[in-house]
Amino acid sequence: MDLESGVNQNRVKKESWRTILTLAYQSLGVVYGDLSTSPLYVYKSTFAEDITHSESNEEIYGVLSFVFWTLTLVPLLKYVFIVLKADDNGEGGTFALYSLLCRHAKVNSLPSCQLADEELSSYKKDIIISPAPTTFGATLKSTLERYRVLQRFLLVLALIGACMVIGDGILTPALSVFSAVSGIELAMGKEHHKYVEVPLTCVILIALFALQHYGTHRVGFLFAPVVVTWLMCISAIGVYNIVQWDRHVYRALSPYYMYKFLKKTQTGGWMSLGGILLCITGSEAMFADLGHFSQLSIQIAFTFMVYPSLILAYMGQAAYLSQHHVIENESYRIGFYVSVPEKLRLPILVIAILAAVVGSQAIITGTFSIIKQCSSLGCFPRVKIVNTSSKIHGQIYIPEINWTLMLLCLAVTIGFRDTKRMGNASGLAVITVMLVTTCLMSLVIVLCWRKSVLLALCFVIFFGTIEALYFSASLIKFLEGAWVPIALAFTFMIIMCIWHYGSLKKYEFDVQNKVSVEWLLGLGPSLGIVRVRGIGLIHTELVSGIPAIFSHFVTNLPAFHQVLVFLCVKSVPVPHVKHEERFLVGHIGPREYRIYRCIVRYGYRDAHKDDSEFENDLVCSIAEFIRTGRTGLSVNGEDLRKDFEDLTVVGTPSTHISGVQLCEDEDVSTELVGTSERREILSPRVTKPKKRVRFVIPESPKIDRGAQEELRELMEAREAGIAYILGHSYVRAKQGSSLFKKIVINFGYDFLRRNSRPPTYTLSVPHASTLEVGMVYNV
Repeated sequence: MDLESGVNQNRVKKESWRTILTLAYQSLGVVYGDLSTSPLYVYKSTFAEDITHSESNEEIYGVLSFVFWTLTLVPLLKYVFIVLKADDNGEGGTFALYSLLCRHAKVNSLPSCQLADEELSSYKKDIIISPAPTTFGATLKSTLERYRVLQRFLLVLALIGACMVIGDGILTPALSVFSAVSGIELAMGKEHHKYVEVPLTCVILIALFALQHYGTHRVGFLFAPVVVTWLMCISAIGVYNIVQWDRHVYRALSPYYMYKFLKKTQTGGWMSLGGILLCITGSEAMFADLGHFSQLSIQIAFTFMVYPSLILAYMGQAAYLSQHHVIENESYRIGFYVSVPEKLRLPILVIAILAAVVGSQAIITGTFSIIKQCSSLGCFPRVKIVNTSSKIHGQIYIPEINWTLMLLCLAVTIGFRDTKRMGNASGLAVITVMLVTTCLMSLVIVLCWRKSVLLALCFVIFFGTIEALYFSASLIKFLEGAWVPIALAFTFMIIMCIWHYGSLKKYEFDVQNKVSVEWLLGLGPSLGIVRVRGIGLIHTELVSGIPAIFSHFVTNLPAFHQVLVFLCVKSVPVPHVKHEERFLVGHIGPREYRIYRCIVRYGYRDAHKDDSEFENDLVCSIAEFIRTGRTGLSVNGEDLRKDFEDLTVVGTPSTHISGVQLCEDEDVSTELVGTSERREILSPRVTKPKKRVRFVIPESPKIDRGAQEELRELMEAREAGIAYILGHSYVRAKQGSSLFKKIVINFGYDFLRRNSRPPTYTLSVPHASTLEVGMVYNV
């Protein structure tokens, strides 16, 4: 028995390691496509204008030393061994850090937050423990919670990082593909290659964006082999160049050569750091794509495959250039392809283009993800989000953003037409995201990890100084291309801030004008109006109270459905909400009113279901609440007012298999079918062939007659159909508002609202079942 147990344990251990290594292999194609293609343009961008390659080789050795230590300190030390540990329940990225801080210090920007959200299992994390009252962390926490301006600054900081990621999604495909295609320069005449590079790059980019709607999972199996082949090729070429041209190039890895480089080149060397910075483009993807893989798999892939391959590639280029001070094609200057043996240039060119496409694909997908997160947190206009894979979360496609990115990417390619200005633009976007990560990470160290403030200061000073040096070198190139990411980030930032401000003011208006419960109770059990068959879903952003659109609806149309559900679809600052915690259901008023509140909670990375599946989940969850939840409220006024907002966590039908299940068929028989363990409640009103709705409920425990009648009425209403009652809002700044507020609300927010998806687009509401109630919001 012991032997058998040991064998089983070994088998489990082998399977776990097999899984980790498989994930590490897959991560090469998703995470490292951008980072692995950086040798295509680093040396060429660095030696563009600011410094020259002299006979002493001090410049090339200095650049190699900078590249080596930058790759070692930022991607390897900072991201692989420190930042990857700051995951948000397995998810990474700028918003993961912001989400951690929001939950810990209660600086959440979402207005509809509830105490019930803090009971979510993913809301808590092992590292989130309240610091001792006497520590600096406790003081910092209370300060953040006390001052609204600090909370807004934290949100703006996270949004700056998000905007720069979007800018990187525009610049990286242009830079990577153009650098790969530029290899044809060595095979064509001096004047002819210019007429081929830009058109060919544009064709590849158009094809890349046009194929986005198919999803990466359809061609994803090609990604890892392409990147692996590319890494093996550049490392093999690097070893060849080291052995062939300069076997002592390893001496340049000494930090002393950085000092010699800066001493000789001075201002020109400092300005050239913007090109050296490009060696770490794509490093942020290791953290941003953490949710698709595991921490250990990403660490293994980078440490044992990507990092050594890149170091060998850069050393090989430096070894070749140290013995070749005069390049035959002067227009090409210093680049990647000159160090490739002539017989291998054509196949390497093909592999480089494929690797550049893979790297571009990764950053485009990352841009889709960051926009979805911004939209979930109420900081970006609603857009159409298509889940391209039913098995892999996070693989999404956003048509509006895809075509916008394509047009901007083509504009950058055609406008710049050289890697120098593209590199200046991309470098500033990359280093800004890294600076934001460093700042947020220092707060996580103090507030979430409960480490000393000295450790956080050491982290932010050490890495912040390195990144600030590169940031300054990139910013000085403002007129030479660096203005592009700033302009893009500023544009997206304005959009995000206007949308967030307008949404916040609209929600505050809803809260201030919601109808009191006493008004509802004063209508009496019949509510004083006609109840028609069916279920009415009133969509609202309120998590408590009755929205003003309900009273407006009743005033203009004194009839609504026999079952009324106030539906709130909200996002919470966690990556994923478990299915068993998805729905919060409760009664509004006594049971005989047949009015319910249902709050559907999604994380910022969760995928929303389509209309039919969502409707069935909603109805079945209400039925399960009726069976197991509160059976009603006391008629006593005080008890009723006190308890009417009590909600019960129900989850989705997949989480209560032994509970109520909903079935639909076209059988018109009304015969009751029962077994010793389960029985069905059937609708008696079946007169013509159509889909019949029936609830299958467990035999035990018994439910009372009132719950049975409530279930029967819910079933009849579902069979009659569901109507969506939406509020069509006209948001206007109220009289007396400042000119700035009038411009932001009346023009900016109104324009974004009219050109974005409606509030219930995430529910895929059918137009035939929609009824809009217009209201004017004077905010």
